[in-house]
Amino acid sequence: MTKNKYGLFTCIAMIVGVVIGSGIFFKSDNILIATGGSITLGVLVFCIAAISIIFGSLTIAELASKNDKAGGIITYAEDCYSPAVACAFGWFHTFLYFPTLIAVISWVAGIYITILFNIEGTLEIQVLIGLAVAGALFITNLLSSRLAGYFQNASTIIKLIPLIVIGVLGLLFGNPGTLSPGNASNMSSSGWIAAIVPIIFAFDGWIVATSISHEVKDAKRNIPLALILSPLLILAIYILYFVGISMLIGTDNVIAMGDAHVDFAANQLFGPFGAKLILTCVVISVMGTVNGLIIGLTRMPYALAIRNMFPYSHKVSVVNEKLGVPVISSLVTLVIVLFWFAMHYITQKNNLLPNSDISEISITINYLGYIILYIQVFRYGLAGQIKGFWRSKLNPIFATIGSLIILIIGMRSPLFWFYALLCGLLILSAFVFWEKNKKRV
Repeated sequence: MTKNKYGLFTCIAMIVGVVIGSGIFFKSDNILIATGGSITLGVLVFCIAAISIIFGSLTIAELASKNDKAGGIITYAEDCYSPAVACAFGWFHTFLYFPTLIAVISWVAGIYITILFNIEGTLEIQVLIGLAVAGALFITNLLSSRLAGYFQNASTIIKLIPLIVIGVLGLLFGNPGTLSPGNASNMSSSGWIAAIVPIIFAFDGWIVATSISHEVKDAKRNIPLALILSPLLILAIYILYFVGISMLIGTDNVIAMGDAHVDFAANQLFGPFGAKLILTCVVISVMGTVNGLIIGLTRMPYALAIRNMFPYSHKVSVVNEKLGVPVISSLVTLVIVLFWFAMHYITQKNNLLPNSDISEISITINYLGYIILYIQVFRYGLAGQIKGFWRSKLNPIFATIGSLIILIIGMRSPLFWFYALLCGLLILSAFVFWEKNKKRV
């Protein structure tokens, strides 16, 4: 595969572009409601939620600095444990984690596009528009990986504009007196959990940059840097927007207006076109998230195939010399995404997953898998292969705590064990496949 197509900025743009989607524009009211209007507790909740991504990134960065082979997390699992574990990681990401996220977020893009252009927002139309968005981005990634990288960079910058502008202008021109301290003393433990839930998954997706490690310039330097800098940037932007919007229109107004507070703030700052401007940025933001996930997903079957961990590996591992990408690998992932689009439509149409979607539990299980890698980094530290008490001990410990927080919250879903069983069967299938095919390697 063509080398050195992506630089540090694209790696950062992938992480920031995937992690920051549409949700952040609509989470401030949920946080304030759960914290009783307390800005201080709201900021604290953001920091707690960030534990998983900041320390997780710092920990995975230790593994990224050791290896730049194709596969990212597959490579790390293979080096840390065994090819069987790597195959399990790869199958989970290829068949479940990435494609379910792409299907759901593409559908979200369809929702916002119908709102932006005043189209009747039926489920069918939303899904069809989402399919068109995903299809267009798949084609872009297939025909020109550089163009896909440029779009990722541009969409990341565009999505940050409203967040930073509203945050900064809120701090400069907002009324600090409107920042009610809230009734934090009456916050129950369930309130704390409710405060974490709206944003905990907004930090997900940071691992995607490792999937293009073999196509990054000076990957052993740039991938760890991207994994370290991106989470800190994301947390800073989240807090800036949260505090700025609260100062601009007041915590009581944010709570009272709910999701509409974004339109109200936009109109105060930009006039009647504010709502359209913000919504346009949201659409681009969501598309940037989908694009980043597609960049990562399309490389997964290829990374597995070069290790003979995927069906018909001899075909899937072929790289098109003209395009510089594994075409069959990309087409395979498109078929997988189409399958999950159908599953998403069926579950939404028949309300089979109330207050949930097909991607929710796979995110939780994914963090459980990360713990396995964090433990190995800790072991490297004990063996003296990673220097520094903070890098070798504290980072993996805090990363594990962050993942356990997500796991505990995810287990509150009544469908958690059903999803967990599905994930377990997929992982078991990967182990069985590897055992039957390892002799060919």
